[in-house]
Amino acid sequence: MDEIEQEAPMHHPAPDAETIKLLESIVPHVVFDGWSEQAFRAACSDVDIPLEKARLLCPRGAVDLAVLFHREGDQRMVEMLDAADLMQMRFREKVAHAIRLRLQAAGDKEAVRRGTALFALPHMAPEGSGLIWGTADAIWTALGDTSEDANWYTKRATLSAVYGSVVLFWLGDTSPDDMDTDAFIDRRIEDVMRFEKVKATINDNPLLKPLTVPLGKLATRIRAPRRAPDDLPGRWTEPR
Repeated sequence: MDEIEQEAPMHHPAPDAETIKLLESIVPHVVFDGWSEQAFRAACSDVDIPLEKARLLCPRGAVDLAVLFHREGDQRMVEMLDAADLMQMRFREKVAHAIRLRLQAAGDKEAVRRGTALFALPHMAPEGSGLIWGTADAIWTALGDTSEDANWYTKRATLSAVYGSVVLFWLGDTSPDDMDTDAFIDRRIEDVMRFEKVKATINDNPLLKPLTVPLGKLATRIRAPRRAPDDLPGRWTEPR
């Protein structure tokens, strides 16, 4: 049978200087007005970019800047991870450290809170989920993940759930230096490690082999997508 592959989507283009100016200008307004049309217009006024031109840069206005705000945070996290010394860390510590760096890269907590509210709206939820998935993918990729099968998806799905819960906890954390969030991250990572141990035990149980072996063979037919930041589904390899 022929292998069925998905077309690789285009990568997100790097934002130009004017769009970055708009992003930097809108954040202080977001604290009061959210990622709204009012905040977008105020940002345009602050940097003297005509509204008509700003619409060409950001057709959805503040929504596009909210998306960019998140992706720029991912990029800063990757840069900090690249500069960090991770050699002495266990893998779970590397993942926890990456999550902490991502929160650090987020910058203004109120802007994140407003973004969380925006992407919780029913018509925005799919895009919000995609952004969280992109963060999980950025972490795994920066940490050197080379999986090409179903593990590519399970790793990112699990980390997406972890990161999403961490952000919600962090937004409500009033402890000094977000100490409670640090502890929460460690607990969530430990939960994931415990799940992985249970999964391994199930896979090694001879009584469950009639079920786990066929599922394992099925999983080998799943392939990770060709690299692109918004490529959520992958491709299916038919048995030859």
